[in-house]
Amino acid sequence: MEISSLLHKLHLSSSPSHPLPAITELLSQLQKKLIGAVHNLCENSSVVGQVEHLFQTADPDWLFPSVLDDQENEWVELRSAYKSVISTLIGCAALPICEDDCSSLDSAAYQSIPSQATAVCSALTALLGSWDEGCRARRDKTGMTGLLLTVAPPIFLFSVTHFQDQPWSTASSRTAARHLHEALVRVGGWRDSAHLLMGDEYTEDRGILGRVLDVLLPQLTKDSWHRCEAVKLVFAWTLLQVTRPVLSPFLPRLLPPSLLLNDHYRPDNCMLGVGCVHHIVLNTPAADLRQFNRAEVLYQALFKHLYTSEAAVIQLVLSCLLDLLLILEKPPSSASHRKPCRHDDVLRLVLTHMEVEHKVALRRVYASALPLYVERMGVAVCRHLRRVERVVLGYLEVRDPPEETSRLMILEVLQRTIKVAWPRMACRVDVLLRCLLRLLVDVSSDSSVGGPVRRELMDQSSASIRLLDACSEGRVQRLLLQLDSRCCSTQVLSCLATVTADR
Repeated sequence: MEISSLLHKLHLSSSPSHPLPAITELLSQLQKKLIGAVHNLCENSSVVGQVEHLFQTADPDWLFPSVLDDQENEWVELRSAYKSVISTLIGCAALPICEDDCSSLDSAAYQSIPSQATAVCSALTALLGSWDEGCRARRDKTGMTGLLLTVAPPIFLFSVTHFQDQPWSTASSRTAARHLHEALVRVGGWRDSAHLLMGDEYTEDRGILGRVLDVLLPQLTKDSWHRCEAVKLVFAWTLLQVTRPVLSPFLPRLLPPSLLLNDHYRPDNCMLGVGCVHHIVLNTPAADLRQFNRAEVLYQALFKHLYTSEAAVIQLVLSCLLDLLLILEKPPSSASHRKPCRHDDVLRLVLTHMEVEHKVALRRVYASALPLYVERMGVAVCRHLRRVERVVLGYLEVRDPPEETSRLMILEVLQRTIKVAWPRMACRVDVLLRCLLRLLVDVSSDSSVGGPVRRELMDQSSASIRLLDACSEGRVQRLLLQLDSRCCSTQVLSCLATVTADR
């Protein structure tokens, strides 16, 4: 009786005493009711609330009637009806459209979205709760599973859209979206979001990633992806859940949107794209990336970002290139002929930019990435020794308080270079030793440098001097004998004493 009264209030039944209509008929009428209330905020909230109450109180056997597995037409009708009404329900909390890609919508444009999203999340959570309750004792598991897989993609995308901390969400709407997402995972018997998307590797359960991409990718075209702020974020979040070996078969569908974001002029979109590309590189077999020259395309798309002045972009790109280069070619340190290669191109450009860079943030990013590239180059770093020397001298002369990140990283670069290119370092001992001694004196007298940082700088400088002494067969010690001890502090003298002691 309560359901009949509720349907009467929704104007879906002429009288509370009339028998309940078939669920497919009701869902069709309910969809029309929701479409009519989309543009009226008060009516929209009221209708969505009544729909939630309907899903909570209705008998699960009426909401999900028993249909034999061989009655495919009836299953198709039921799936279509639920998919349509859920899509319409989600449309009640649709985000506003941005007309161009030059700027984002301000927060005021999303003012009404959180409350609408909370109501829709509650209604969908109630529907999944009824599905879970009604499915336990059902025998037609195949049909019910097919129904769930049909409605899961739009529910998944809606929940992911609204549980992220963005201008269109609030604490309450994010909580409601998380509850919806957890309900979806629970009723499907999935372990987590990754299992929901990928399924089990060794069973026929392949997850819903393909169905999710069917819904998402039409919104990620070159002309349309910027119209909704959430689309790129949902795509990136979804991609990051997918790992080996499931990602590889979907590579043709995942790579174009990632490159689209990577090529955008706005740094935030570019960083999102680089992150997606890096995840693809880490989770795709090298053979698949080399097929159709994909790896080379990725390399060219990333290499051009080395000319940007955005420190955050450069940091992500250098990290991604380090992994991508291993797919394109062997490390220069292990190559038999050691011909110049892409590793050389990247390192040469990085060193060139480092020589003239004056922005602190970029200097730190370059200095932090350089040790890994020098290690990868191995003895082949000899091809770049002049540039490396100029960078080392230039960066050790400039303070970088309070953590002195640049100096510490450059000292590490110097040590690694000495270890792999020691036969070529003897002719550079004089200029490098002078620079290291100056660094010791400056650091020991600089009150702005904290104690632990000062100690680390002096220890690493001493280690570098010891390596120079070793590769020059004791020449450093002979040069240190000419040092006027009256010009050095006790700390500097104690550091230099370790060099003599080691010999």
